[in-house]
Amino acid sequence: MKMKNFSFFFIFAISFFPLLCFSFNEEAPTDRRVLVLLDDYSLKSSHSIFFNSLKSRGFNLDFKLADDPTLALKRYGQFLYDALILFSPSTDRFGGSLDSAAVLDFVDSGHDLILAADASASDLIKNIATECGVDFDEDSSAMVIDHKSYAISGTGGDHTLIASDDFIQSDVILGKNKIEAPVLFKGIAHSVNAASSLVLKVLSASPSAYSASPKSKLSSPPLLTGSAISLVSVVQARNNARIMITGSLDLFSNRLFRTAVQKAGSPNKHEKSGNEQFVTEISKWVFHERGHLKALNLGHQKVGEAEEPAMYRIKDDLKFSVEIYEWSGKSWEPYVADDVQVQFYMMSPYVLKTLSTNGKGLYHASFKVPDVYGVFQFKIDYQRLGYTSLSLSKQIPVRPFRHNEYERFITTAFPYYGASFTTMAGFFIFGIVYLYNNSLPQDISYLEARLGLDWLYRIILI
Repeated sequence: MKMKNFSFFFIFAISFFPLLCFSFNEEAPTDRRVLVLLDDYSLKSSHSIFFNSLKSRGFNLDFKLADDPTLALKRYGQFLYDALILFSPSTDRFGGSLDSAAVLDFVDSGHDLILAADASASDLIKNIATECGVDFDEDSSAMVIDHKSYAISGTGGDHTLIASDDFIQSDVILGKNKIEAPVLFKGIAHSVNAASSLVLKVLSASPSAYSASPKSKLSSPPLLTGSAISLVSVVQARNNARIMITGSLDLFSNRLFRTAVQKAGSPNKHEKSGNEQFVTEISKWVFHERGHLKALNLGHQKVGEAEEPAMYRIKDDLKFSVEIYEWSGKSWEPYVADDVQVQFYMMSPYVLKTLSTNGKGLYHASFKVPDVYGVFQFKIDYQRLGYTSLSLSKQIPVRPFRHNEYERFITTAFPYYGASFTTMAGFFIFGIVYLYNNSLPQDISYLEARLGLDWLYRIILI
């Protein structure tokens, strides 16, 4: 009986092994294991369209309450998840071994994060957002108010249900299909840290928006106004981890997904808001289903040769090549662009060359090694909006000419060659004139008398 159980377990493990290998395939950059932390399990049903969208794209969602005592992102030095969704704005303290430091370490290790807050956002959630380069309004009662760009349907007169269509202009982040309907937003405002170049505003408020409490009159000008208010922001860290931060948990809700929308002052009425399309497209970007690049087969050779040399000589002609691909969500496709450059670098770039492409992922260029010897690097530092950054380098030494490799006659030395041959020719002519001239003794006597050159006369006679 025991042998039968063991055989069954062994066969089951062998059959399940390929599935495990696929789940942990390093060639696919898409996150698969996602931890979703909730304030209440009712969010699973009220935000089910968004969650079902993720599941249909192959993500494994693990739902847990934010105060679950068994919470952990890492075990035995290995991360248990590829991405984290924080739909628990009111949580003051996470359960288990999870805290703000653990969340930040998760991101610093290259994993992705979606953080949604609302008017009940705790200091814990705000501190995590601040560490990511986003600052929520310090007034706990404040919400985004807009008396011009509000949604006509469903508003109670306080104009806190915003209809915004001020999107970032990036097909990489929001997809190639234009979002026609405005996005409904009801929540708190945040600003982007101006000192950070890694944070981008994906959905901005209109110039007439401001952040204040809708239940009280303004006693002083609000701190956050106009387009300085960001409704949805994204961060792409230097390690290519991606973060989405918004002040509206309702942005992901089924109610706002299905709500008809008409922006104040606009005659156009849409049967459905742009929330579902907006959230779906931006989640594809956050989870690396789009805009993820990889480079491979970086190589270089002398022109006319196939093998990669151990070093180059100054003024050698070389060719450089690299392959770049983009993840489409299912497979790696050739990345086509006309702005990829290579640097031949030593302390500073001596050569900066734009690479040509064959449209199939191969980029190449040819150039001459500069007339400077030392240790150089081929460097590619490619950073474009919405794409993961590529930072590649390959070291190669460059030597000067050997003693037997210089040209026999150097062009710049022609004046010295001419001076030498002119001197020899002059001496030769001088000798002929004095040897075969009939008046040589008189000339010699004259020179001897005037200059005391009797020794010259003796040399010529000999």
